[in-house]
Amino acid sequence: MTIVVALQALATLFFLVDFAGDMVGESFGRHVMIEGAAAIALLAAVVLGALHVRSLVVAARQDEIAVAIARGAAAELIQLRFAQWKLTKAEADVALFALKGCDVHDIAQLRGAAAGTVRAQLTRVYAKAGVGSQSSLIALFLEELIDPAMLRSDADQKTVT
Repeated sequence: MTIVVALQALATLFFLVDFAGDMVGESFGRHVMIEGAAAIALLAAVVLGALHVRSLVVAARQDEIAVAIARGAAAELIQLRFAQWKLTKAEADVALFALKGCDVHDIAQLRGAAAGTVRAQLTRVYAKAGVGSQSSLIALFLEELIDPAMLRSDADQKTVT
C-alpha cells in the first residue's frame, strides 16, 4: 500500500511540475485550468490516501495488541480453571489438547498414550469441569472469554457457596 501511495506522489509531482511549466509557457486557458484542477485533485487524493494508510497501520497495530491481550487472557483463564478443577498434569495436558480441538486419537498419539487412557482422562476432566463433552468444554471457555461478567458471577457464586 505504501508503494502505491509513493507512486501516486511521483505522478502528482510530475503533473504539478508540468502544470507549473504550462503556467509559465502558455496563457491561462481551459487546458491549463483542467490540468491544474486534475493535479490538485491528485494531490488531495495522495494526501488522503497516505492518511488512510497511516490509519490502517495504526489500527493493525492496535488489533495486534488486542489479539496478544486476548491470547494472554485465554491462557490465564485456562490455567485458572485447571487449577480450580484440580487437574493433574496429565489431565491438564489432555484438556489443553481437547481445547485446541484434537480428538482422542490425536491426543493419544501426541502424548504417546493409549486411546483408552486419554478417554479416561477426558472423562475425569469433563467431570471436574462439570461438562459432558469436548464441545461443552470449549464452549465453557469461549463463553467466559466472550462475556467476562460470567467469570465474575461464577467466582461470586463459588465464594458464596
